[in-house]
Amino acid sequence: MHKEFSKLDLYNDLRTNFSEVEFLLDEPMKKHTTFRIGGPADIYVEPSISQMVPLIAYLKDNSVPFMVIGNGSNLLVSDDGIEGVVISMGRNASDIIIDDEIITIEAGAMLSSVASRAADAGLSGLEFASGIPGSMGGAVYMNAGAYGGEIKDVLIEANILTAEGEVKTISCEDLNLSYRHSALMENPAVVLSARIRLEHGDKAAIKAQIDDIRKKRIEKQPLNFPSAGSTFKRPEGYFAGKLIDDAGLRGYTVGGAQVSEKHCGFVVNKSEATAADVLQLMKDVDAKVYESFGVHLTPEVRIVGRNIN
Repeated sequence: MHKEFSKLDLYNDLRTNFSEVEFLLDEPMKKHTTFRIGGPADIYVEPSISQMVPLIAYLKDNSVPFMVIGNGSNLLVSDDGIEGVVISMGRNASDIIIDDEIITIEAGAMLSSVASRAADAGLSGLEFASGIPGSMGGAVYMNAGAYGGEIKDVLIEANILTAEGEVKTISCEDLNLSYRHSALMENPAVVLSARIRLEHGDKAAIKAQIDDIRKKRIEKQPLNFPSAGSTFKRPEGYFAGKLIDDAGLRGYTVGGAQVSEKHCGFVVNKSEATAADVLQLMKDVDAKVYESFGVHLTPEVRIVGRNIN
């Protein structure tokens, strides 16, 4: 952290400068990730969109490291936690506004909530997202997708906060969305909100499709244990889960982490797993799959925090 600040000094200074925002000191990140894993963030905060811009400007001006997260559904946080400030786009940044076929969504809104609101309005095109346990901001950042659909299929544009502190609107085309990728991965920026376009459809049919997707998710995914969803990206021409299964790794365990016995594409926190357990398991799985099939597995889960090697 910047030499002029101790953690406590920074905490007190933030509370003075942003008195309307609640800051938490040494907040365990396992409370804010679906993996239920992770050491403490030095400081944790859930600002509104309007509070976000001045807060980030302050942190940059004072050379304080910070990280912006969504729902924490695709994160593995180090056991040693995260240095600086973790800014969560959560409940205070989750407005959803529907105007005919256009929906404007703040980055902290959950995809499942947006899909439900769209269905209630008789709007079709976002059914695929009803089972994705992530936020809109994270979905744009990684072009989230499932069941044959991706965010790029419906996205018009996103409002972002650039690394230079400028708020700007960037089109779907300029975001260069592809499989689990966006231009924001190479040019870091914070997604503030997004606009999507759907189509009017039959409300009953839309809701039936959402119910079907949620049923499939319950049947096929290990929702009874904490996880970060699909652990590895799909290698071209293969399915990660099948490679892992064919390598004999179904149920493979390191500490409290396990390759799911229900779906081998998921690593689950079966019993108070540490980040170190998960990382070792991922390393072992990649080595075994490569030994068996000559294919390397690339993490889909985002690995962050202190002393990650």
